[in-house]
Amino acid sequence: MYSRILTWWTILRIALEERLVYRGDFALGTLMRFLPIVTQIFLWYAIFDAAGKEQIVGYRYEDFVAYYLLTMVSRAFSSMPGLASGIALQIREGEIKKYLVQPVDLLGFLLLNRVAHKLVYYLMAFAPFALVFYLCRDYFLVGWPGLPTFSLFVVSLVLAFLLGFFLEASIGLVGFWFLEISSLLFVYMLMSFFLSGHMFPLDMLGEPWSTLVDLLPLKYLAYFPAAVFLGKVQGEELIRGILVQVGWVVFFIFLSRWLFHRGVKRYSGFGG
Repeated sequence: MYSRILTWWTILRIALEERLVYRGDFALGTLMRFLPIVTQIFLWYAIFDAAGKEQIVGYRYEDFVAYYLLTMVSRAFSSMPGLASGIALQIREGEIKKYLVQPVDLLGFLLLNRVAHKLVYYLMAFAPFALVFYLCRDYFLVGWPGLPTFSLFVVSLVLAFLLGFFLEASIGLVGFWFLEISSLLFVYMLMSFFLSGHMFPLDMLGEPWSTLVDLLPLKYLAYFPAAVFLGKVQGEELIRGILVQVGWVVFFIFLSRWLFHRGVKRYSGFGG
């Protein structure tokens, strides 16, 4: 057990050091990613002005802006750029062999690399996040949530990270059966953009779309953490949402393990 823990700690430490050396662009890149929020601010101001209403589906104008800022945080945790395509590429080009002959688990290795990536990202991007949230502080009319709610908000972000990782890893592992997964990945990214709440609050959806969204894990990638912070889900609904999010994480952990186990059995590698 000690040697295994030492191995994983060494992998995590090396991944952290590697990213600290060359990813100083995180801070500037994060600041640039907030620029589209300016467009959203003007867009929703025009919508509320034209509608002549103080609220739309329970959201005030300020709530919409705060929601978009919070989904940027959620997506920064749950997005896994290049993960699925990278796994499929390793399968297609035979690089997956090194995980079959060396005592290093593929999913564990990739997870530690993503943990290192997110730690360095938030270390470098803390200042831009703090600056943007300070400048937009007047949009958070609900104020800072209490400690219990904020703790569950942090928990939902960590679960969103794990859900995003194992969901995309599962898509990548489909590469054992279909060497090219770009079409599948495109469909997933398209559905995720609309049904995760990244584009608009999911409260705006009517039937049957709201029922469909409740049956999918995508809402827990962006919408749910933002809704927790803004107090849109409370009490039993909040606890139930956290438990459902945990359930989806466990499901995709087992699914990714099963796909890897079954995929390795049918994998064939040739050459040196």
